Amino acid sequence: MNNTTLRTFLTTNLNVGEGDIPAILDKCVAKTIKKDTFLLRKNERCEYTFFVEKGLLRQYSIDEKGKEHVIAFAPENWFVTDRESSYFNAPSAYYIQALEDSQVVLLDERFIQQLSAKMPSFTDFNNKLLHNHIRHLQKRVNSLLSASAEERYLQFVKMYPDIMLRVPQTMVASYLGITPESLSRVRKGLAQKNYKK
Repeated sequence: MNNTTLRTFLTTNLNVGEGDIPAILDKCVAKTIKKDTFLLRKNERCEYTFFVEKGLLRQYSIDEKGKEHVIAFAPENWFVTDRESSYFNAPSAYYIQALEDSQVVLLDERFIQQLSAKMPSFTDFNNKLLHNHIRHLQKRVNSLLSASAEERYLQFVKMYPDIMLRVPQTMVASYLGITPESLSRVRKGLAQKNYKK
């Protein structure tokens, strides 16, 4: 686990001087969230983008049959939100829940707009984040439609190197769109392949 504060993230990824940081962070709310706490529930309006300084969140939906579908994990140094809800003021279709005790910074849409107006570099960076998120979602949809379970698992491990050690296998299977039994077979098959090398 690599703990990154929002201060470090901003100075690393943006052309922001140390002197500008206090004014930016003064508008943010940092919260310590206990494991299993919900930051968002279905039908609520998502008011924030959450930046994870420490811990782990997951975003998921529940279908009409009561089955959970994990949309994303958000470990340290990740942002997570429901863009449709926050940007279009719509009821959320998702839940965002802490899977570990977590330290999270809450960024509201107004703050993001104000920061963009004051700092063109933030606008560029925010656009890059959004486009990267769209690219990831497109790849994920294509993967769910066409990739084998093994290929999906390898892509998952590349994106989330340590998540398998931090969450139940059922959640990983849900993210991959396969059963836990299929995930076990995939992992066993890969272990055997690596053993023979």
